[in-house]
Amino acid sequence: MTADLVMGFTYAKAGVDIQKVKRIHGDIDRLFSKTFSTRKGKFGKVLDIRQHYAGLIDIGNGQALALHSDGVGTKVLVALMMGKYEDVGIDCVAMNVNDLICVGAEPIALVDYLALERPNRKLVEGLMRGVYRGALEAGVAIVSGETAIMPDVIKGFDLSAMSIGVVKKDKIVEGTKVKVGDSIIGLPSTGIHSNGLTLARKVLLKNFNRQMAEILLTPTKIYVKPIMKLLGSEVDVHGMAHITGGAYSKLKRIGDRAKVGFHLDNLFKPQRVFELIQKQGKITNREMYRTFNMGTGFLVMIPNSDERKTLRTINGSRVVGRVVQERKVIVDTASERLEIERW
Repeated sequence: MTADLVMGFTYAKAGVDIQKVKRIHGDIDRLFSKTFSTRKGKFGKVLDIRQHYAGLIDIGNGQALALHSDGVGTKVLVALMMGKYEDVGIDCVAMNVNDLICVGAEPIALVDYLALERPNRKLVEGLMRGVYRGALEAGVAIVSGETAIMPDVIKGFDLSAMSIGVVKKDKIVEGTKVKVGDSIIGLPSTGIHSNGLTLARKVLLKNFNRQMAEILLTPTKIYVKPIMKLLGSEVDVHGMAHITGGAYSKLKRIGDRAKVGFHLDNLFKPQRVFELIQKQGKITNREMYRTFNMGTGFLVMIPNSDERKTLRTINGSRVVGRVVQERKVIVDTASERLEIERW
């Protein structure tokens, strides 16, 4: 990656201000957390683990249900450009199940929501083939769904889902066990995944470019199988992070809980799509690592004594950094050291 460039494009300039989004999330959390009391003393008591990758409720017998909802964002616009829909169906599953596993839950079921401008059988068949393929890869059942036709609201389509997983209460990975000295294990991404597309589209697709659009449609990697294998091993998993919206700044979720920071000095090499986005958008290194996964899609924090076991358990993984005392996220690139976030 090139050195920081002056007056470059940013995610905020493209229309997505992550700091404003975080403030809105905080407002929503403060309001909705007041509803937890409705289940106090009843079945489905809420486990007060807030602003994590999934919500959790107690279902008895030492078990908890994890719930999450997500969609594919503006990647739908690239799919519409191409008339190619299967890949974003896979994305919809991936964005849900990859978040569920961050709390230690095994994904078990998914309910999809498809909103359409008008009935389009070819589009729906392509999307549902993708959702089906993603579900098989993740090991989840698609148990229900909803299709809404809303020509006054939707232009094209939007796809999202609600997902559930199950985890033993004493196996929930909340992130509070993460400690200074822990190793950070990384798993490679398959490319841009389903985040930062608002910025990527405006930089790469000012004029339609079929080759670039194909690259942007590469489906999000589904990490369920390797992470479930790791959680079923003797490795003591302290924390996990799916690198999505906000990229490495999202580690603050764990840092706040564990009162630690993160130093990433051996991330996987970014795919060429990121180089093209940065060059054409004149985007700074820091902005790139605050917006995109940059080649590494999932992080696991484990005791350094469990490094070898973890690397043997997850093929293709590697040590990408360490947990540190100073409460910030530092990323070392080939050319410089970046402070991504502090708290």
